[in-house]
Amino acid sequence: MNDVGADYSSEPGRATDARVADLTVLGLETSCDETAASVVRLSPDGEATVLSSVVHSQIDDHAAFGGVVPEIAARSHVEMIDGVTRRAMAEAGLDYAQLDGVAATAGPGLVGGVMVGLSYGKAVALARDLPLVAVNHLEGHAVSARLGQPVAYPFLLLLVSGGHCQLLEVRGVGDMTRLGTTIDDAAGEAFDKIAKALGLGYPGGPALEKLAETGDGARFDLPRALLGRKDCDFSFSGLKTAASRLAATCETDQDKADLADAVQTAIARQLGERSDRALKEYAAANSHRLFVVAGGVAANKTVRRTLEAVATKNGFAFLAPPMAYCTDNAAMIALAGAERLRKGLVSDIDTAARPRWPLDEQKALADPAHKPGRKGAKA
Repeated sequence: MNDVGADYSSEPGRATDARVADLTVLGLETSCDETAASVVRLSPDGEATVLSSVVHSQIDDHAAFGGVVPEIAARSHVEMIDGVTRRAMAEAGLDYAQLDGVAATAGPGLVGGVMVGLSYGKAVALARDLPLVAVNHLEGHAVSARLGQPVAYPFLLLLVSGGHCQLLEVRGVGDMTRLGTTIDDAAGEAFDKIAKALGLGYPGGPALEKLAETGDGARFDLPRALLGRKDCDFSFSGLKTAASRLAATCETDQDKADLADAVQTAIARQLGERSDRALKEYAAANSHRLFVVAGGVAANKTVRRTLEAVATKNGFAFLAPPMAYCTDNAAMIALAGAERLRKGLVSDIDTAARPRWPLDEQKALADPAHKPGRKGAKA
């Protein structure tokens, strides 16, 4: 990232001072199995307006395989990115001369897919003489709550999705500190893998939540991870393994529903326990009491209820993004890009796609959650 001056262009419709004018940014997101484009306008006082948000889902492409196939995902992004972007621009009622910048996810994620959106963003930036902002996908989730209403920094964030699970102190774009992360699997991955073991298909998380509505999880005793540790880290691999083995013993639909409810309760409980510790740690050093939960798992109603209760117990306001912005989307990437552009943070045109990209790189280097040679969460 390079710092640049505020005068980006003198073209009609383009802002000449990013500090005092509206910023209109095209965002592109291709980190996993959604091809997405969005146009977001950021006012000088920080209010975000979503002018368009288009998401092409690849669920049908991957359903037969029970999960995302990276090569299929990348090929679909190549086929869809141009049409999705054109539609987003048309729905926003703008042409490229009215943009102030283009933001694209540069990681973390499936690197083949990330390369598609980032390359397309570079092409737009070069062709239209626009600043390019390479955005960390996780930073997009971190600011996503600001798409629904004005939200002031700082706040404590639980980012919980299929590939990520971490607690962060968020002071603004480019200024975040990790308090805890998963040491193995993410919560969303546990939902999806256990759902697959139950024969629920893909995507598994929503299917498991629906099945759990008719279940009685008290029948099953699932393991609780990291109870003796005095930190804010997560672990879901033991739960995933135990539940997958139990799934093989389920003989009736009611058995499956009961196990689904037990799994959902166990995941929500661990998220609540670790968040409770982080909230206490955060409150000891900060007077601003806001707890934000973002990512695809934030759409789960049981998880939301559990986390909201934990926030209330600790005297924190609770906020989650609108449902449309919980899962992967480009509006959050456009907003993160606009906020970076406001601060004069733009990217070199040769910025590379990154399969792994921690938000708090200093903490990740000093205290890596996954030692060299071991696989782990994308962050």
